[in-house]
Amino acid sequence: MAKVKMQKKAAAIDMTAMCDVAFLLLTFFILTATAKQPEPLQVDTPSSTVQTKLPETDLATLTVGKGKVFFGVTGKEVRVRTLELMGVKYGVAFSPEERQKFSLIDGFGVPIENLKQVIAMSSADRNQQDLQKGIPKDSLNNQLKDWIYSARQATKEIANKELKVAIKGDAKEEYPEIKKVMDILQEQDVNQFNLVTGLRGQDF
Repeated sequence: MAKVKMQKKAAAIDMTAMCDVAFLLLTFFILTATAKQPEPLQVDTPSSTVQTKLPETDLATLTVGKGKVFFGVTGKEVRVRTLELMGVKYGVAFSPEERQKFSLIDGFGVPIENLKQVIAMSSADRNQQDLQKGIPKDSLNNQLKDWIYSARQATKEIANKELKVAIKGDAKEEYPEIKKVMDILQEQDVNQFNLVTGLRGQDF
């Protein structure tokens, strides 16, 4: 007896549920993402083929460009403690609200006497180009040295670790300005630091 051949039907997959999930995820990422704020001092870093990742914690970044130096340190608690130490040294009292706002600022470039005005600004106003004139670093008023020292002290108190330092210099910046920053670090026996560069393709 001949076998009866079953007619094959094409399998159909309903993708409606998958599309719903994809749109839900897309909506979630759009609503929760935060726009990256422009840096108050934009620098064009020199190119390099070395791929070394900077540490995400216990790091101070010195941004150098246009003859100005900006300072930033990772970790909210370390930032607040650094601000407290600098306030004591320079006789500037910061309120709890100002300390809380300062803990959210990645980097700044003003003398400590003008820091209250910068803290009171919104993020967009604070990051306007050429608004902040840089942290003083001359021999008569070397606030940059004190910021670095206070941040190192705060990191030891809170994390019980040594603060790492990275210099993010503009490729067009003149060498004497970068050397001033290096000299300030070496005065505090900080002889190891990272130089932030932009990744470029390797020549073959």
